[in-house]
Amino acid sequence: MQVADLIAARIQRGELQPGAPIPSEKTLQQDYGVARGTARQAVRVLRDRGLVITVPQRGTYVKP
Repeated sequence: MQVADLIAARIQRGELQPGAPIPSEKTLQQDYGVARGTARQAVRVLRDRGLVITVPQRGTYVKP
């Protein structure tokens, strides 16, 4: 939840604009020192909150 909250805050501050990709799961792992499952869960939480959309084989982007 903490990683999801940090990314959500970046979206709300405008650091991540609509249509911009969010950091990859691997980048989230490295930047926040979390396990792969934790990074995946953070992306899932952001998707559930309606903040991002995932395009298969393309990545996850801030929702317009």
